[in-house]
Amino acid sequence: MTKKLHPVQEELLKLLADNFDDPLTVREIQDDLGLSSPSVVAYHINQLEKNGYLKRNPSNPRDYQILKGGPEKKVIYLNLYGLAQCGPNGSVLDGTPVDRIPLPTRILSFPSDEAFLVKAKGDSMEPKISDGDFIIAKKTNIADPGEIVVCVNNGEALIKKIKLDKNKIILVSLNQKYDPFLAENHFRIEGVVRGLISNKIST
Repeated sequence: MTKKLHPVQEELLKLLADNFDDPLTVREIQDDLGLSSPSVVAYHINQLEKNGYLKRNPSNPRDYQILKGGPEKKVIYLNLYGLAQCGPNGSVLDGTPVDRIPLPTRILSFPSDEAFLVKAKGDSMEPKISDGDFIIAKKTNIADPGEIVVCVNNGEALIKKIKLDKNKIILVSLNQKYDPFLAENHFRIEGVVRGLISNKIST
């Protein structure tokens, strides 16, 4: 059964939704809701996040996602895809998942229905990403220059950093022994890398 929200949290959630395109500061939220201090605002925002109504970017508190349909489950099973081959439509996400992995939704900074996992292959993205690491990605077909993406290039599924040179997309490996190369005409971004679960076992 869903826990009933505190009246202040109901108002706060509506206020955040109404100002999603131009997020308010804590002080502005305090003034709009008539709360006594910024710490009271922070408390109610934390409660919304804790109870699964809100996702915040830990490095930017004004970057948040309101979870439609109420709170998320505390654990979700995400499809894990391999980079060995694409699906019938040339997409990683059209392929058959190699596994389903349980993850706590609190580690995601975005709605869990936008998340998928990819198992990294090879050493081209070392030292940041190693062979066998699980990559947490957010589904999207666009990305900013400098972001690391899961993509399909000439029918091959890859994890690469993207750069722009005029109107050309350049795919860059973090391992300097691999040269950058141009994206093909049928290049497509599947998702932006948002996290990593290391395959390395500490000794």
